[in-house]
Amino acid sequence: MGARSVEDAHNAVLATAKELLAKGLVEGTAGNVSARMPDGNICITPSSVDYRTMALEDLVVIDTSGEVVTGTRSPSSEKSLHLACYEAFEEVGSVIHSHPVHATVFAVARLPIPACIDEFTVYVGGEVAVTEYAPSGTHDVGKAAVACLADRGAALLANHGMVAVGKDPADVLHVTACVERTAEIVLGAIALGGAVPLPEKVNRNFKGVYEYLRNN
Repeated sequence: MGARSVEDAHNAVLATAKELLAKGLVEGTAGNVSARMPDGNICITPSSVDYRTMALEDLVVIDTSGEVVTGTRSPSSEKSLHLACYEAFEEVGSVIHSHPVHATVFAVARLPIPACIDEFTVYVGGEVAVTEYAPSGTHDVGKAAVACLADRGAALLANHGMVAVGKDPADVLHVTACVERTAEIVLGAIALGGAVPLPEKVNRNFKGVYEYLRNN
């Protein structure tokens, strides 16, 4: 099987970008969405364009070296993060970088989000780790993210936000929302005295489900 791609990537990316804003997972022009196209190029959201007014003609297509193939705008400043994920993982068809409030609390504290809920491990693969710190927009951000994404659907970007990967933009949006919801729940559990992780065997079994879903 070749690298996973997304049919009608432009419409999928645009719809997901707008839903990302509607769900409160980004603010203003922050965050970015991309999808791998059948020809191997990447459709990605542009830099500094409001999601509310973003249209199909604003999206940018880049090649695997980051050069613009089509589009009149500049691609997202985090294009290196997206390209690193696609290069590392053939099973990944889409990448979303976002700034959800509760997940970013963990990223700023540099604490992982523990696997305390069944669906969290099923859709994300288990505990979500924090990457090594790297300045925004650099190649090092992608390198740090890839180190945490081999068997997980998401990683926290230290002092920044999060990145999630999956089959297509809708799938990755679900992962992003799942991580943010779990982060909020865990913070509440900590306020009550502590979050209790899933039993190791249960977590291992659910991780197997995640791995199957990721690769099929």
